[in-house]
Amino acid sequence: MKKDYDIALLHTPDGVRDYYNGELKLRKNIEKGISSIAESFGYDELRTPTFEFFDVFAKEIGTTPSKDLFKFFDKDNNTLVLRPDFTPSVARCAAKYFIPGDKCESPVRLYYKGSVYSHTHALMGGLEESGEIGAELIGCPDAYADGEVLALLIESLKASGLDDFRISIGHIDYFRGLCEDAGLGDTDEEHLRELISGKNTVAAGSFLSELGISEEAKEKLLRIADSFEDHGSLDKLTEKVSSEKAKAAVSGLQEVYEVLTAYGYEKYISFDLGLLSKFNYYTGIIFRAYTYGVGSPVAKGGRYDKLLGYFGKEAPAIGFAISEDTLTEALSRLSDKKEKLSEEKTVIEFDKNEKSAFADALKKAQELRGKGKKVILSEVKK
Repeated sequence: MKKDYDIALLHTPDGVRDYYNGELKLRKNIEKGISSIAESFGYDELRTPTFEFFDVFAKEIGTTPSKDLFKFFDKDNNTLVLRPDFTPSVARCAAKYFIPGDKCESPVRLYYKGSVYSHTHALMGGLEESGEIGAELIGCPDAYADGEVLALLIESLKASGLDDFRISIGHIDYFRGLCEDAGLGDTDEEHLRELISGKNTVAAGSFLSELGISEEAKEKLLRIADSFEDHGSLDKLTEKVSSEKAKAAVSGLQEVYEVLTAYGYEKYISFDLGLLSKFNYYTGIIFRAYTYGVGSPVAKGGRYDKLLGYFGKEAPAIGFAISEDTLTEALSRLSDKKEKLSEEKTVIEFDKNEKSAFADALKKAQELRGKGKKVILSEVKK
């Protein structure tokens, strides 16, 4: 008999997908493990709306460009967007509910999980809807806060089952200091940042030449695109630059490293002075976590001390977001995780024609479920 339906109804639109069976179980295990770690650090869960007013993600705030947003209108003709990034949403919420005065008087620790939406992912062959789990520490301006958030990230990744990973840390002021020394204005700095963050050094070199930048300044700016350092070589960086802002950035990285050493996590850390972000709201350290077998970072984050000012409150802040999709892909390659997810289910059958058969089977099922077993009650098929 011919089915009378459109076969296209079985498919999802480009950029979104279904999650089911082992992969969905893995995602739930990830969420459970990371939530437990966040709460052990004293962080409280926060849920923000899937869509917000357009102004929460406006260009002035330095978040996702307007052309990459999913925009629509409400009944009052207000422009709304599906959130492309959790951080501005968390900042808005924290400013409204957690900071009573004009300034943050005591630290606020929050974590979240949910979906973000952006057209840019589809352009790179990824998903336009992707899952994120993250945390934000608001109200602490120092290296101890930076170290706490990075330690939370490390423990979160370990709790999910990932052991082999590396976190690259940079500092936005290192790049900005070199730009100031070279005499670049804000617009030119932003364009150069986009080129260098994309590792397009050829175009960056041509752009600097067009601006008439000196060869010495040009060389310093282009060199950071491949500036991967270990802790021992950080001191040498200060000898190579004259910018006080750049030197202060290196000093800040050294302080964070010392805090992470106290946690015992220095083995996970490396430094990348060419690490930049498309988000303009970052003001201090920025970082990304990488692991083998996947092409994208499993986590991103950084310090954003001015963002809450757009929502009427003054507060330093730092946070991270773990890509649930990338982390799931990485973990799915681990054989021990696959074995864990393939846990067998116990099937207890009953014959509906036998008196008390269902009640007896149900009693057994409830006993096993109480012990944490997975049990299916099934009628005997004849």
